[in-house]
Amino acid sequence: MHPDKLDERRKGLLLTTAGGLLLSFDIPLVRLTEGSIWSVLALRNISTLIVALALLGLIRLFAAKRQSFALSRAALLASLLYGLSTMAFIAAIYHTTTANLVFIIAFNPMFGAILSWVFLKERPSPSTLATMAIMIMGVLLIVGDGMASGNFLGDLLALACGPLIAAALTVGRASKQPMGFAPLLGTLVPGTIGLAMTLQTGFELGYPQWTLLDGAIMMPLAFWCLATGPRYLPAAEVGLFYLLETILAPIWIWLIFAEAPSRTTLIGGSAMILALFGNSLGQVWRGRRLRAGT
Repeated sequence: MHPDKLDERRKGLLLTTAGGLLLSFDIPLVRLTEGSIWSVLALRNISTLIVALALLGLIRLFAAKRQSFALSRAALLASLLYGLSTMAFIAAIYHTTTANLVFIIAFNPMFGAILSWVFLKERPSPSTLATMAIMIMGVLLIVGDGMASGNFLGDLLALACGPLIAAALTVGRASKQPMGFAPLLGTLVPGTIGLAMTLQTGFELGYPQWTLLDGAIMMPLAFWCLATGPRYLPAAEVGLFYLLETILAPIWIWLIFAEAPSRTTLIGGSAMILALFGNSLGQVWRGRRLRAGT
């Protein structure tokens, strides 16, 4: 491999590893706050929005090439979908176990493949279809266990995150417009709703510093690293590093709160991770073969 290409690959691996690691602390920091859903939604998303807007302003001020963001109907729809997915995610933290949440959310890429198949006529490969079948069985195992343990509502909220994010990505892909600003704009939805509710009920935040750490530092850094990764690595490889949250978040929760996942959740979640990991590695391998042949 050419030294310049090798250096770029090292940058990409460092960025995406850092992004996935930072992302894995999202749920533990929300849990450490010991606050109400509405208060956490307000503080986490408003702090993320303020920091992201400040960084965006600095980039546009000092960057040689400024990028404009058009608030088209497609961008607004994608932003709304991202905002709703954030609300479902935070609510799920309060109504199910961390292991159930991250394992179910790992199904997100499959929702994206389904929507692209239906609306964009992009037929998934046979390996992706096989991965879907395995992951559907894993989700059914986890949700079934959630019904027995009283976590059914939280599992449904976690399951709702997938189609919402997949729909936002599909809207962006179909519109062929720049959508980098859409997730940022989407923080307005949960932030505003959370603020409106807390003005009525009062702020309930036992340890707000954890939410501020999450919203103002960890999440902006995580998403910046993961969004920058595709500049140096293929998208399929970057997708593998999102699995760090799926693997590490339950470990942090177990170490901090002594919350161990059930055996059924571990079986279903392990099957999903292995299937998704295998499919992603297959995409990476096929991509390298195609590049080598050109």
